[in-house]
Formats: sequence, structure tokens, C-alpha cells
Amino acid sequence: MTFVQFDLERWQSTWEKRVRFNLAESGVHPLSISELLALADVSLEELAALRMVYSESDGTVELREAVAALYSGASPDDVTVTVGSTEANFIVCWTLIEPRDHVAVLTPTYMQTHGLVQNFGASVSEFWLHADRGWEPDPAEITRAIVPGTKLVIVTDPNNPTGHVLSAEAREAILARTREVGAWLLADEVYQGAELDGRTTPTVWGTYEKAIVVNGLSKAYGLPGLRIGWIIAPEAFKREVVRRHDYTVIGAGPTSDFLATLAIRHRDAIFARTRSILNENFPRLESWLGTFGGLFEWQRPECGAICFAQYHHGTSGLDLVSRVRAEHGILLVPGEHFLLPHYLRLGFGNEADELREALDELGPALRRLLA
Repeated sequence: MTFVQFDLERWQSTWEKRVRFNLAESGVHPLSISELLALADVSLEELAALRMVYSESDGTVELREAVAALYSGASPDDVTVTVGSTEANFIVCWTLIEPRDHVAVLTPTYMQTHGLVQNFGASVSEFWLHADRGWEPDPAEITRAIVPGTKLVIVTDPNNPTGHVLSAEAREAILARTREVGAWLLADEVYQGAELDGRTTPTVWGTYEKAIVVNGLSKAYGLPGLRIGWIIAPEAFKREVVRRHDYTVIGAGPTSDFLATLAIRHRDAIFARTRSILNENFPRLESWLGTFGGLFEWQRPECGAICFAQYHHGTSGLDLVSRVRAEHGILLVPGEHFLLPHYLRLGFGNEADELREALDELGPALRRLLA
């Protein structure tokens, strides 16, 4: 079986520490440990006193209680703490998918799960978000993709790379079809809390007995370095998850577990910081895009530090971002990494001065390369 590479992650992991400006990131400028401790009114001495023991493999009771409190009707027994939401996605797919299964994926998306499905031997059907529908899906495509016998339906909402939040009607259409065929539903909700208008996207938890939610601290919380994510799922499914979790990383470290608990307990203040960064920076990016005349076409993202902009030029996105990186030390993400050529995903969660400096250099570079 041919192995499907995760192109986006390979691109970012290879270059993100070797460029002058990283506009490939989809989260906001991270918090420091001291900033998080100050927010929670916890001393550095309390953190320093932690013993570097093995932590509970599925998360401490304190952390699982904090996560469960975010989801109506959930208990700590429904929660499995993972090393980032990427591990969470991996374990869910590993638990559910067998060779020759069929999986439907809302696309474009963070392509980890799309690749995992194929690497576990299943087939994939995409149902698309359409730019000409305001990044909403076509109900007829939902029906065609989620066929009887489908094992799993995967959605990322809020969406990466478009920054779109599904309408209530689209969410219900996906849920209704998933219920109709009896499939599992995996909802990656890692951008929840980074909505520019301040209205937190509703979770699918509690809407369907076979719904599984993945989330984490890397995007809306601005804490990617803690490597903390979670799975919230029916208790019987969790028992299968933890059996596989024993084969991956066993558990997160005690420092990350401790800091993650603080972050979730103070998430309102953290989300306010995130949204402040997004609402300060996006107008600068949008004004910059407007200076290109009709070269770029985009829709205002509703969530996340990402703008998915189409460019009207024949140059391959892969070639374009490679030249921008090599010649200017600026990292961008091509639309090909989301199965949509002639798009760029532009991150705008940087510190304001850094974003301004990066765009000032990127503008002339793109004008020359797309002349």
C-alpha cells in the first residue's frame, strides 16, 4: 500500500524554524509560561515544585474535570487527554478505521485525517466547502458522499484553511445524513474560541450518540508548545481509545498537564487575548490584499488566524511558496496542501510589528513573481 505523506506538516516542520517570517502558522503568537502563570495567579515556585513523575496516562482528574466542564452532560470519564489534537485524531482513526471501510471528509481541511484514512486502508469521499457558497457545503454533495455503509464522517469546524464556521443549517444537514446512515462523526473543533466576532462555535457534543470531539490548546489558547489535546467520546468508545493510547505516548508530562488545567480554567481571558490579536491584525492583512487590485480574491475568515486567498495567475502554488521561502525567507502554505490549487493560506496571528514587516517584504516579492 502506498503511504500518503502529510504534505502540510512536512513543509512546515522542515522550514518553520529556518525562515525569517512564518506566515504559515494558523494560531496566534503564543503565550509564555510566565504570562500564563500571571493570568492564573500562580507562582513560578509552584510550577517548579512539580515532580517529573509519570502523569496519569489519560490525564489527571483535575485536567479531565476542567475539560469535561466545557461540554454539557460530559463527565471526566468521557475525556482522554492526548499529546496534541494530532494524536487525538490519530487514535480516533486508528480505533475506528479498518481496511476497505468508507469515510467521508469535509474538504478542504487539515489533511491529517484525510491521509490517515488512506493509510489505514479505507477509501475517502470528499464533500466540499464552496467559495461561491460562502464556504458552505452543497446539501446534494453531503448526500452523495455520506452513503449507506459509511463508517466515519470527519468535519473540521471551525474550518482550516478557510476560517469558516458552518451555518446551523449545514451542521444539521451533515448530522442528519450521518445519523441516517449510522456512521460515527469525528468533529475537530481545535479552532473553537478563536472566532473574530466573539461568539464561540457550538460543539457537536451531545447532538448525536456517535459523535466524537477532538480539541486542544494549540490554536485558540495560543499554547501549542504544551502539546495538550483531548478526545471527548462516549465512555464505551473511550475504553477502546485508551487501549490504543497505551501504544502511542502513554501520557502527557506533568508540567503540561498542570499548565493545561490552568489554561482551561482561565480560558475566557485567554480567548479574549486571542480575539484581540485577530481583530487587530486582520484589517492590516485585508488592506494589504486589497493593494493587489484583482489579483487576490478572499472571504473574511470567521475564525482563526488564517485567510484562504485565491490568486488569479497560472503559477503553481507549490512553486510560488518555494520561491518566496528561498528568495525572501518567508513561509507560506500553498493551496495544493488542501487539494485546492491557486490558493494561499496566509497566517496573521503574529505579533503586530512582525506581521507588518513580513507583509511589507512579501508584497513586492509577490508582485514580481506574479507579474
